[in-house]
Amino acid sequence: MKRFGKIYTALILMFLYVPIFVLIVFSFNETKSRTVYTGFTLRWYTKLFHNSVIMDSLVNTIIIAVCASILSTVLGTFAAIGIHRMRKVPKALVMNATNIPIINPEIVTGVSLMLLFVFFAARMKFEFGFMTLLIAHITFDVPYVILNIMPKFRQMDPHLYEAAVDLGCSPMSAFRKVVLPEIMPGVVSGFLMAFTYSLDDFVVSYFTSGSTSQTLPITIYSMTRRKVSPEINALSALIFVVVLVMLMIKNTVDKRSAKAKGGERL
Repeated sequence: MKRFGKIYTALILMFLYVPIFVLIVFSFNETKSRTVYTGFTLRWYTKLFHNSVIMDSLVNTIIIAVCASILSTVLGTFAAIGIHRMRKVPKALVMNATNIPIINPEIVTGVSLMLLFVFFAARMKFEFGFMTLLIAHITFDVPYVILNIMPKFRQMDPHLYEAAVDLGCSPMSAFRKVVLPEIMPGVVSGFLMAFTYSLDDFVVSYFTSGSTSQTLPITIYSMTRRKVSPEINALSALIFVVVLVMLMIKNTVDKRSAKAKGGERL
């Protein structure tokens, strides 16, 4: 049974990661062939960094992801504080309403936001572009931030804030020195999840972007409609390596912090 479990796990991992490794290998292929490996080259990586369309889309995607994740983290944190202080029935209603964008199909969210922006564009004379993308990303990022922060409020002692105020802290000081450190892991997790979803989003961005501001997934989709260029393989390989390095750093930091906490308890 154990051997069967190991074989099953190996097959699942192969199914998930072999296509990625094939993509990485062919990003170093000397020719444009997607089936025959003819030799090693870094030509496609050089072309990638000289491709102004891809580089502009990459910069635009990072800027939108950073801005949307920061703003959604701030909004989501304050929203979580307000929801946490609600009574049971209103709290349940608001949480259900907050979870709708998470459960809702992305195409419905994208089309509804597009129609909303068209309605305001006809009256306020603004065009689809950076602002519409940013607002759309904040819209679907905020629920994920709230979802990550709310469990931290449930784990926190409800009397800590009151004790800090009774001992002389102002409400803002008590929040900054007592509440915020307690919910900070949820805030960081919410920020990272919001950043990841903004970086990865295609459907909502497709309906809310304009000709002057496009994200990297939309650019890649436009390129693959004509022909898959080895530059896309190189870009995908770089993204995979960056994500892998970030995960390794995060796991290392988590292990060190866990060891530090274990040493303090001893």
